[in-house]
Amino acid sequence: QVQLVESGGGMVQAGDSLRLSCAASGRTFSIYRTGWFRQAPGKEREFVAAIKWSAGDKYADSVKGRFTISSNNAKNTVYLQMNSLKPEDTAVYYCAASRNQLFGAPYDYWGQGTQVTVSS
Repeated sequence: QVQLVESGGGMVQAGDSLRLSCAASGRTFSIYRTGWFRQAPGKEREFVAAIKWSAGDKYADSVKGRFTISSNNAKNTVYLQMNSLKPEDTAVYYCAASRNQLFGAPYDYWGQGTQVTVSS
């Protein structure tokens, strides 16, 4: 099993920045890809960004150029740097990990989520 713990959420104003962290523990050697998703009130969960532990990343169009996903393999941690935040970025952000490196494959493990609130 793999456990994921998110941190770094909070309440900020539009234009501010936040960095989310996702720390993995357990059978981390089985993880090949980690992603961030978000869910706003009354909306479905949506993909934000993903990174392969080997190389390569992917972003949703809505966050391209503003968000950056990165990883520290030694710390088993993935980060989501969020710049130029907008009120529409308000959501609970979830970290997810997959045993499959293909970007389209399902995720096997999920964190509990961290709240990000952006005020105008």
